[in-house]
Amino acid sequence: MKECRFCGEQLSVDFADLGMSPLSNSFIKPEKLYSAETFLPLHAFVCSSCYLVQLEEFESPDHIFHDYAYFSSYSEEWLRHAEQYVYKMISDYSIGINSQVIEIASNDGYLLQYFKKYNIPVLGIEPAENVASVAIDKGIPTVCEFFGKKLAADLKGGGKQADLLLGNNVLAHVPDINNFVAGMKTLLKSNGIITLEFPHLLELIKNVQFDTIYHEHFSYLSLTSVNQIFQKHGLQLFDAEELLTHGGSLRIYVKHEEDCSKTVNRRVQSILDKEEEFGLKDMGVYREFGQRVKAVKRDILDFLIKAKNESKTIVGYGAPAKGNTLLNYCGIGKDFLDFTVDRSLYKQGLYLPGTHIPIYNPERILEFKPDYVLVLPWNLKEEIMSQLSFIRQWGGEFIIPIPKVMVV
Repeated sequence: MKECRFCGEQLSVDFADLGMSPLSNSFIKPEKLYSAETFLPLHAFVCSSCYLVQLEEFESPDHIFHDYAYFSSYSEEWLRHAEQYVYKMISDYSIGINSQVIEIASNDGYLLQYFKKYNIPVLGIEPAENVASVAIDKGIPTVCEFFGKKLAADLKGGGKQADLLLGNNVLAHVPDINNFVAGMKTLLKSNGIITLEFPHLLELIKNVQFDTIYHEHFSYLSLTSVNQIFQKHGLQLFDAEELLTHGGSLRIYVKHEEDCSKTVNRRVQSILDKEEEFGLKDMGVYREFGQRVKAVKRDILDFLIKAKNESKTIVGYGAPAKGNTLLNYCGIGKDFLDFTVDRSLYKQGLYLPGTHIPIYNPERILEFKPDYVLVLPWNLKEEIMSQLSFIRQWGGEFIIPIPKVMVV
């Protein structure tokens, strides 16, 4: 029996069993194409005490993030989102040239570059060396380490604390969530602000976004569970927003429990109420999710089999982590997709883990003229369909797989 990574309760309620899967960002080099590959159980449980949905830790973060294939700056939509956030923090919270901004999981400097433009002091924390080096080349000071209590204490000891401490899509990637949040408490100035963004569990369940479950995501977060985690560490949520990013996310605003300078916005309670109404405290809602996932898998396969029986050609767009969960769970290989394409130069020339589908430059679509393009990063579908609008010249169509198969 497994124990909850936050509260220590025994985990007995299934959320989603997606079989065996390789690490979703473990892309394969051509010379390794015929070597053995590691497949790990991809089985999520929910804690019936604190409602945290979670995977077991089969692989250490050191292994997963040592040489990481995700560079935030390849999505224009994500860059716009980052720039809008920076403007909001400057205008609404008076973050300025006398403030210290620290970002955990700062990736390639995709966000801190916008604070730097306003001459606001920044520091990135990014454990993946290959990604951190890109940020450093942009002139963004970056500490290449995993964040937790020890690093927070070292930085504080060296005179560094944050007026604004932020982390986008990092809380889910942390196996020791208590150590991480305790570190945030240490690194935050007495009147400082933490903001975190993470995919919203409510949207994952509502829209059957099972492909956002992969080994790099140790936890799947609701405001209900996150609120308890921060309370335990002497931190208080004082505002929360629902965002459209990543298929539906939350941005939370957090302060020290003892900081009386900020009032709690009623949006926090409003989202907590919404989650309870949806059923996030009802184990039946979690148990039922697995059946809905199986139905989506059958629909995707039905469509693809029918298309191939009609001699249609299908290629993929993108090589995101979520795409690898979807393809491996559904058993979609080169028998369905001739190839996929990605704008990231880092991924071009490699092969997808598990399925061994080759990754090419997006120009290959123009040469191949497929009947269908399966959009794997469906959360960026508008941006992608705009970039690939030329497929309509030959009657090409887009397949959006989640929440249900849709042809555009």
